[in-house]
Amino acid sequence: MRLLAEIAQHDIPEHARRLIRTCWNLGARPELAELRLRAWAHMLGFRGHFSTKTRRYSTTLGALRDARTAWRRAQTLERLHGPDAPVADDTTLVLAHWVFAGLGLTRGEQWLAAAVQPAPGTEGEPTRG
Repeated sequence: MRLLAEIAQHDIPEHARRLIRTCWNLGARPELAELRLRAWAHMLGFRGHFSTKTRRYSTTLGALRDARTAWRRAQTLERLHGPDAPVADDTTLVLAHWVFAGLGLTRGEQWLAAAVQPAPGTEGEPTRG
């Protein structure tokens, strides 16, 4: 956000609007210049990662991702094989198959390809007409 007036163009809660305005106003103070609050107003003044975590007292994003993958895999296996079916962890489950769909473009794809093709002699530059 480069101007405070841009805040009106976004659908955000009033509380967040107040926080952004506060960051903007505090960012104008010379004694707070090193905080760069105006540059970080869109993040409500917080300059860190959106979910900063410590490895000692919390979990890591990788551990959360692994747990979510295992949970989704268990859901899929239960749906396919039933709740009591034993499945080894080292197996690879293939949930897709390949089918020949045809050659070339559909009529709609042909139209789209022709529509986005640059005009001859423009080398892809936008034309003004």
